[in-house]
Amino acid sequence: MQPGEFIANLFAIFLMAGLIAGVFLVFGGPLWPERRTGMATPFPVDATTTGSVSGACFEPCLPLRFDLRRAPPRPLSK
Repeated sequence: MQPGEFIANLFAIFLMAGLIAGVFLVFGGPLWPERRTGMATPFPVDATTTGSVSGACFEPCLPLRFDLRRAPPRPLSK
């Protein structure tokens, strides 16, 4: 290998490394996203709104009335 080829190959390697580093600097994103965790705090369960069985009664304690606007719509029949 002649010295001119060696210098040309070395220059090509530095040029390619600079091009790759420039792409990462321009777009600025990490190679993989950071892992972020969030804490979910569950709300206390209310037996009146959920209709669950409580210790006071032996059958489901359902409310006397409930709001139909909060109920999901009936699925359409095909």
